[in-house]
Amino acid sequence: MERRPIMAGNWKMNLLVGEAESLVKGLLAALKDTADVDVLVAPAFTSLYPVARLLAGTSIGLAAQNLYWEEFGAFTGEVNAKMLRDVGCSHVIIGHSERRQFFGETNETANRRLKTALSGGLVPILCIGETLEERKQGKTLALVQEQLEKGLAGIGPEEARRIVLAYEPVWAIGTGETATPEQAEEVHAHIRKLVGARFGEAVAAGTRIQYGGSVKPDNVQSLMEQPDIDGALVGGASLKAESFARIVRYKA
Repeated sequence: MERRPIMAGNWKMNLLVGEAESLVKGLLAALKDTADVDVLVAPAFTSLYPVARLLAGTSIGLAAQNLYWEEFGAFTGEVNAKMLRDVGCSHVIIGHSERRQFFGETNETANRRLKTALSGGLVPILCIGETLEERKQGKTLALVQEQLEKGLAGIGPEEARRIVLAYEPVWAIGTGETATPEQAEEVHAHIRKLVGARFGEAVAAGTRIQYGGSVKPDNVQSLMEQPDIDGALVGGASLKAESFARIVRYKA
């Protein structure tokens, strides 16, 4: 089954509103035709609405970097799925390693966010991946399995069809280090096998699994040539229109 690639730019805590708008304008000029790939940008919360206005009617989608699982209430500093939909988001990143490392995200809280994203009409991008120490100890596949099973707890096959997965080895995020295509493919194939065992082969065949971890224009093609890698969750290289556009156009 052929899966449509999905490229997402995670801007993290970068760019003021004017800078975000300039980046989007540059992307729109550089990516006039993205018919063969889905493209998303994930600005900081402060830039979601102005970026959404620029993206309206274009082929580039909008993602948020996080959300809270309650519908409304006294949760200072949080945003919910309805708020994200209201400003134009279609996707949301969940369980990113930086949320796990710095802000106490767990498999269980990621699962709660995932469920509220689905019920709120958003497409969740669930991130999983191991640290360098865990890789050195040979725990990669077991850890990924645990994160996947707990992150998808209570999810049925029809809901699973709407989820994008992202494998992000923590040791490759922001370090300049990248998993080799073979290392990444091993884990992606393992993830797809786990999805198949849980939800059936048809769901697994259609599930898109992104790779994240120092993806750059000069390594994206070798990654995308792997049979189970269906896109990229891009950090630093997505902050420049030229480099992110080259990643999106990896086939060119």
